[in-house]
Amino acid sequence: MKSLLLFRHGKSSWDYDVRDQDRPLKPRGIKDGHLVASTFMKNTKELPDRVFSSIANRALHTCMIFCRTLEYPMEKVSLTPSLYDFSGDSALGFVKGLDNSLNSVAIFGHNYAFTNIANQLGSMHIDNIPTSGLVKINFQVDNWKKLDKGTTELILFPKEIR
Repeated sequence: MKSLLLFRHGKSSWDYDVRDQDRPLKPRGIKDGHLVASTFMKNTKELPDRVFSSIANRALHTCMIFCRTLEYPMEKVSLTPSLYDFSGDSALGFVKGLDNSLNSVAIFGHNYAFTNIANQLGSMHIDNIPTSGLVKINFQVDNWKKLDKGTTELILFPKEIR
């Protein structure tokens, strides 16, 4: 069995004259990231085998909040340029190319990529994964390349757990 955790980055700021990938989180993005990570920790006892983050500052910061909350070792986190994706093609290609020794992974990235992936692979339709939104999908396969329809096990959106 394989398990994929999609975590969209927290609310980011447009207040700075920086490149898109350098935009920081807003205070609300930090707060919501902590809220969702804490709620996830209460709902599961399983930590992912590995964590991968987009190279964007806002995704990495959200990832760090998640890892610190769950006491997940930062040395098991990899920055992954292909997760700096907005369509979902590159991110899905990355997931399907994962090493099969990994059974559970968390990826931190962007919309519309993550909403597209959640709807393509999950069992529930999601209109939009909001900032700091988390979706966990389980698959009855032993090879990441064979991912098809899975079962959406968990959806955590900040607005619904505040």
